[in-house]
Amino acid sequence: MRYVHTIIHKVLGQAVRDDLLARNPADAATPPTAREAKSPEMTCWSAAQLAAFLGWSAQHSDHHALWHLLAYTGMRRGEALSLRWRDFSLDEGTIRVRRSAGIVRYAGEGAEMVEDDTKTSKPRVIDTDPGTAAVLRAWKSGRGSLALRLVKPDALMFGDLEGSHRNGEHVWRQFTGDVRKCRKALGADALPVIRVHDLRHTHATALLLAGVPVHVVAQRLGHASPVITLTTYAHVLPGNQREAAATFAALIEGAA
Repeated sequence: MRYVHTIIHKVLGQAVRDDLLARNPADAATPPTAREAKSPEMTCWSAAQLAAFLGWSAQHSDHHALWHLLAYTGMRRGEALSLRWRDFSLDEGTIRVRRSAGIVRYAGEGAEMVEDDTKTSKPRVIDTDPGTAAVLRAWKSGRGSLALRLVKPDALMFGDLEGSHRNGEHVWRQFTGDVRKCRKALGADALPVIRVHDLRHTHATALLLAGVPVHVVAQRLGHASPVITLTTYAHVLPGNQREAAATFAALIEGAA
């Protein structure tokens, strides 16, 4: 709401400057404050918690392949829902992320999933591990057993049974439901509640804690710059300054 107000206020402000309006009507609105509009706090799973969830979903969830892909690649939900089989190269073990699907609402006409460019408007290639490739092969085999048209090169990898885009909000609810079932099976203490987008945060956090270079993590996430990655996940490496201080002291003491 705050973002929409900012846009409308700017547009109407230009109308005032162009003498099309006597005053800016948006001045009278009361948008949410910056604090109220702040994004939810980032939450992620540990490697053990993610492994526990995926181990459960492999046996109990029809959506396991999607959860696995999101966790193992860090891609955005809309990017995954736009993938087509031609984007997955089994020989190279790569996935080409070219588009992203999001919900567009029309007044009085409901909503639909619409494809557009990725968030940075730049396609990227994500390398996958053999396990992820195996999960996608099994998913494709299962889809093909339902209908051959679902595994044609231009078919959506995670479309519905009609071959259309799955609703992103439905996917969010399906993930929430699977987390709830998993917590019931494994125990609430074994698995914190997270959002489907937090699988992306889990991917990035695990890599950074393992010492993977920031620019590599940024490439996988599709960030426009490693600076964005550093800013978003600065809290992940709280010991960096301590290590830097110790390293600097050792350098000076060694030169004395």
